[in-house]
Amino acid sequence: MKQVLIIEEAPLLREYLNFKLSENDIEVTLAKNGLEGSSRMRIGAPDLVILDYNIGRNEYWDVLKQKKMNPNTVNIPVVLLARRIDQKKIFELLPFDVKKVYTKPLNPELLFGTIEEILQVKFKNMDTSPGVVEIHVNEDIIFIEISKGLNRDKLDLLHYKIRELVDLYEIRVPKVIVMISNTNLTFSDTPNLQKLLETIIRSCRSRARYIRVLTRDPFVRQFVETQNDYGDIHVVSSLLETLKDLLDGADDADEFHRAEFLGDRVLSADESSGEESLQMRFNAEIQPRKMGIEMLRESLKGRMITVVDDDFVVRELVKNTFEKIGVLVKEFTNGGDYLETIEKERCDLLFLDLLMPKVDGFDVLKALSSRKDPPPVIIISTITQRDTVVRAFRLGIKSYLTKPIRPQDIFKKAIEILDPNF
Repeated sequence: MKQVLIIEEAPLLREYLNFKLSENDIEVTLAKNGLEGSSRMRIGAPDLVILDYNIGRNEYWDVLKQKKMNPNTVNIPVVLLARRIDQKKIFELLPFDVKKVYTKPLNPELLFGTIEEILQVKFKNMDTSPGVVEIHVNEDIIFIEISKGLNRDKLDLLHYKIRELVDLYEIRVPKVIVMISNTNLTFSDTPNLQKLLETIIRSCRSRARYIRVLTRDPFVRQFVETQNDYGDIHVVSSLLETLKDLLDGADDADEFHRAEFLGDRVLSADESSGEESLQMRFNAEIQPRKMGIEMLRESLKGRMITVVDDDFVVRELVKNTFEKIGVLVKEFTNGGDYLETIEKERCDLLFLDLLMPKVDGFDVLKALSSRKDPPPVIIISTITQRDTVVRAFRLGIKSYLTKPIRPQDIFKKAIEILDPNF
């Protein structure tokens, strides 16, 4: 039996990799830091090491050096997982038998393909069928978007992504809206549909009565409504009615959110298209979580943040928020000045206002849409009209924050976008 050592700081990612490799008859050893990993590598001499580049302070380097100095481990191949990595660093890794470097969030198909190649094994039951899975959070509601099919491997990944976001936002009682679009499911999809619903119930540890399925697929409705196990799950066709329904069933403590949440800030489905829109994103009005400075500094270390806004107060808020943890912020008062720098200035995350003189936020988004690798964009705006929000999301933004904003909102969204494991 092949053996793999996983040295990874994030517990959910360790758990996911352990699950996927173990179900393919690979023996897995887990370590959460470099010291533990080096010890287990010497004792077990695995066939492959999967190593987290971001563990501790350069602990990955100590692991690699100890591997090279030991004749029993020197030839063990390594796959490196990183939030981000300088290209120059990759060349420094070559003498340590690092075969591949993958950045997070992981692409499981590529990662497992590399593992198959290195170990000379064939994973069983890998699902190559189409399927798109997205997940976002607003308040204590989790929005899950399913499109083009139900891929079983992506549903496995969904379990861990839900848990990652529930932990990040500290959601006490998750409520879930599953939006299924651009699918034509049949009886043969029954096992995967059942897996989707079971995954959501298990991951959220939530009651079925807090789960709604938004779809126009008749098979989905028929399946859910005829299964006794899912009797409390409602299949619906209107997003706004679904939100109202969920909030009506919420605890009394949630009541004060209702008026604000049911306004134009909520982006509903595109009725004109005849099908649900995949552009389901929501502005973050999240209750603050006490996040340690060191955790924030480590998560966002080395990032370059840009804010483009003609409002001095907003620029100062974004700047001061990140500079407290040592993250650099570049400021621009209008879109034109920012666009002049995009060819030469690195930007990992862009906070963008929509209403600005001369070159506004929409002009910036149009310019970025033609670039090969544009930065992720978070809109900060006073505009809440549905049509405007829809237009912004169709131009590729990641999230939409409504002024006034708080540092906690900024931090949570930055970490969700820049530092995901899944």
